[in-house]
Amino acid sequence: MAEKDTVRDQIVEAAKKRFSHFGYAKTTMAEVAGDCAMSPGNLYRFFPGKLDIAEAIATEDYSKHLDHLRKIAVAPGKDARQRLHDLLFEELRRTYHKLEKDPRAYQMARVISEERPKFANWMLENERKILVELMEEAERRGEFSIADKEFTAEMVQAATMKFRYPQLWSKLTLPKLERELEGVMDLIVRGLCPNAGAEHTAEAAE
Repeated sequence: MAEKDTVRDQIVEAAKKRFSHFGYAKTTMAEVAGDCAMSPGNLYRFFPGKLDIAEAIATEDYSKHLDHLRKIAVAPGKDARQRLHDLLFEELRRTYHKLEKDPRAYQMARVISEERPKFANWMLENERKILVELMEEAERRGEFSIADKEFTAEMVQAATMKFRYPQLWSKLTLPKLERELEGVMDLIVRGLCPNAGAEHTAEAAE
């Protein structure tokens, strides 16, 4: 099993370099196999197709990102509004910069979103869990209490979907997207914890 995992890791790393340099569409399984010094037939023993390799790359990348988001969600020394703000803006900025820096990553993201909807659902499900953790932590700290945290997490996602993969949905610049997200954030916070929203509004006016 360990040897198989090592070979899979080698294939994923080789594909990452190919996709980044030549793009997903222009990369073939034969080329990835050649980079790994194996036959195409052997490569297919580990991955049924190129899209499966792309999904493995995205899964690995996003699993690490989820760990980072989880730390933001329960960060000490910050109230619920600050933690939610940091969480949503981290999603926006990370993805925006990633796709701006590497347009080929945008191509792969679009293919995965169209061809593997279950992967997108997996991402959303895990992000909802983190939002629920944020609300549970807020409840422990006495900031607010929400009866149906799963539903609320789903609605926060729905309200901020535009900012998750911004280049897939709009052509706005990052500053304009940040301005919009700040406004959406204020509306969400007023619903979740009105006092925190009022305090933020007062601070902004000063």
